[in-house]
Amino acid sequence: MSPMARRQWPEIFWSRDHDAAVISRAASAGEVSRIARGIYVPARLDARAVVGRNWQRILAREFPGALVADASARWLAPHDGRLLVVHSRRSPLDLPGLRIEPREGPGPLPTDHAMPEGIWFSSDARGLLDNLAEPNERLLAREDLERWIEQLASRRDGIRYLNSVRDEARSIAGSIRRRTAFVQLEAIIRATLATGPATGLRTRALQSRAAGQPIDERRLARVEALARHLEGQAPDPVLASPGLAGQRVLLPFYEAYFSNYIEGTEFTLDEAARIIFEQRIPPQRPEDAHDVFSTYRLLTDPGWLARTPASPSEFVDLLLARHEILMAARPDNDPGRFRQIEVHAGGTPFSPWPSIEGTLLRGFATGGLVSDPFARAVFVHFLVTEVHPFADGNGRSARMAMNAELSAAGEVRIVIPTGYRNDYLSGLAAATGDAFGPMIRILNYARRWTAEMDFSSREAAEELLERTNALVNPIVAIRDGIKLKLPSRLDLA
Repeated sequence: MSPMARRQWPEIFWSRDHDAAVISRAASAGEVSRIARGIYVPARLDARAVVGRNWQRILAREFPGALVADASARWLAPHDGRLLVVHSRRSPLDLPGLRIEPREGPGPLPTDHAMPEGIWFSSDARGLLDNLAEPNERLLAREDLERWIEQLASRRDGIRYLNSVRDEARSIAGSIRRRTAFVQLEAIIRATLATGPATGLRTRALQSRAAGQPIDERRLARVEALARHLEGQAPDPVLASPGLAGQRVLLPFYEAYFSNYIEGTEFTLDEAARIIFEQRIPPQRPEDAHDVFSTYRLLTDPGWLARTPASPSEFVDLLLARHEILMAARPDNDPGRFRQIEVHAGGTPFSPWPSIEGTLLRGFATGGLVSDPFARAVFVHFLVTEVHPFADGNGRSARMAMNAELSAAGEVRIVIPTGYRNDYLSGLAAATGDAFGPMIRILNYARRWTAEMDFSSREAAEELLERTNALVNPIVAIRDGIKLKLPSRLDLA
């Protein structure tokens, strides 16, 4: 075998760059595979994955100077196995997991975006105009086009940017034969910016924005799905029996302690007791101490403990009012006001800040048929955590809203101890991926644990906290596989 054949092959290569006889022998020997005419990959690699990583390179070699256009302009990448481009080549290119489909048309304009491989991406203005041409299977559905515009409007500079898109579209419409499309686009943008009639809008996201109350449609759909899921759940009450009230004397202390601890405000139980019961604020950590104390204050005030909203607007008002008390020592985090910045978790953005109030209002309204107290508690908890309305204090706000629903119905509140933090967060992560069962089971288990605990004294409570693994560090819990135990499962002999 020749030296060329013995070398490790590139991830993707073209036969015209190598000796044809060498490639032929390598193919016969099963070393390389042809994925399209003249295009090869090493046989040991997943051809679909190789294409996914190298689609721009393939496009540049097979369709030099191509413009990514039509529906693909929305994604600026392959989507659902297709990549739509403007190019003089007439025939499509079929590859593992991808079909590149060209059409004739005006080439790239100075307002389009040149890429390093020698290809072009349509500007937003051009992409929107192209997708408002005569309907055909290459174009976005009208609803998807409106979702694209909603995404642009959700930018921090959304109003300015949409105006610039409209100006650019006006300037290029004639050169790409899209004057009729521009009339439609201008009407949609004017409606979106509330400077024109909204009667032609089809999606509730743009309709809400035009009405002055933007929403996060994706998260609202997820909240609605949870509401439907919970409506089918059989009631499973865990009552806070008045006869056992003595066992709950110190519940607010431990609820405040754990609700802050799992968010990163870490004190020992003795330190927290001095803060709460003696108002001894550590001089090095006054803000952290206030977080714990203000949480306890809300949990022991009869006016707040079981106060639940009767309407969407009251739900929003209660969230803001609780947050103002909770975060009073942290003025930089805007106590009592929704955030005006974008926030992410693990690379995933939460609701865009302009859509927070609208999403909370519409989201709460969707839970109108969720009547079982535990189901309703789960619902409001998820709504708050999913929207993430504040710069800080979202987890504590969500758990207060959840437990208010339970207290109002005379049911046991839910405490998430340190040793259960990993399970709790994994349940929320699963729900964000539309799998609601784990979150519901995890919250229900925490409810049962809370119901079985003895919070009559620190001695009684902390003995059980130790024995049930409630105080285990979350990192240690993962490392050693330690799980939260129910008190009823302990050997009390």
